[in-house]
Amino acid sequence: MIPRKQGDSIRRWLGRGKAIIVIGPRQVGKTTLVRLITQSLDRKVLWMTGDDPEARALLDNISLARMLALIGQNEVVVIDEAQRFVNAGLMLKLITDHAPQVQLFVTGSSSLDLAAQTKESLTGRKFEFPLYPLSFAEMCNHHGYLTEHALLEHRMLYGYYPEVVQSEPQQAQKILNDLSDGLMYKDLLTYEQVKKPALLVKLLQALALQSGSEVVYNEVAQLIGADPVTVEKYVDLLEQSFVLFRLPSLSRNARNEIKKGRKIYFYDNGIRNAILKNFSPLSLRADTGALWENFLIAERKKRNTYADYLCNTYFWRTTTQQEIDYVEEANGKLNAFEFKWQAQQKPPRFPNAFLEAYPGSETSRIDRSNFDTFVGIDA
Repeated sequence: MIPRKQGDSIRRWLGRGKAIIVIGPRQVGKTTLVRLITQSLDRKVLWMTGDDPEARALLDNISLARMLALIGQNEVVVIDEAQRFVNAGLMLKLITDHAPQVQLFVTGSSSLDLAAQTKESLTGRKFEFPLYPLSFAEMCNHHGYLTEHALLEHRMLYGYYPEVVQSEPQQAQKILNDLSDGLMYKDLLTYEQVKKPALLVKLLQALALQSGSEVVYNEVAQLIGADPVTVEKYVDLLEQSFVLFRLPSLSRNARNEIKKGRKIYFYDNGIRNAILKNFSPLSLRADTGALWENFLIAERKKRNTYADYLCNTYFWRTTTQQEIDYVEEANGKLNAFEFKWQAQQKPPRFPNAFLEAYPGSETSRIDRSNFDTFVGIDA
């Protein structure tokens, strides 16, 4: 197994009487990681998965007495794919409240219900650990920096899902096509809010084409034949299902800043390309810049999450089309980043409107020659 950075983080928080919740997209290794950790504990483990109809029938709306009898002498309880259980939050609360000697692990590939339930029922009783597709940094640790750096263009096309990184291109395409269908349908279509699966597919294709560009819901709605309210609702559901995430605009000082803009990125380039059915090499593509931007921002998100680096993230743009690709705010300070695929000799130029509105901001250009530290490789 390729070592995951969240593994060490989880181990540091074991034995504190709180549930360990691992959430993230499907097929990124949540179950494998939890299994590896629990096997190393040398304790009796009770494992139940929401993908098993018998387990769902047993645990849905279970009473306290039956839950305690089921746990018995087990010292570790794992509830896998917990979002598929009815009243999952209440079930988990019963375990944490009435079996404090048990180390509870929970995994979930959709926060559509799970996050809302656990937030209300497990307040102060849980540690939450997001797990994303493999990262550039994790793969460097696995087989060396030089090997991984040589695969950069390949990763921009096929991404970092664990099964994909171990497959040849033709196999990788098949895996990603199957995976993208699962991401689009398996969780989302079990919810009444998604009544038009064909519309969902059109929306994903439109968002994939606009990755790295500002997304206007009214324009997307006209493009796919929907109303803006439905588009916004579906985008929210896709974000809760870890298919994509939004980046808001920074707007505080300058009079002509975009006030309510948003960009949308996919957690994985491979999923984005599978949605578009396009795995052409970079030399034949017109969207290399968009792929590079999505790659960098997704990798930065992994880096910040796994390092527990707390910051607000934005893009910046004015009505006159002055733009900065990515801005982080931490400890009252702004760091602005410009992304370029090709390395350039000239120093980067940032808009005066931004520098005047946010004096003291740090500015950097990130390209192929210096992206390593930005995505989590120590200098």
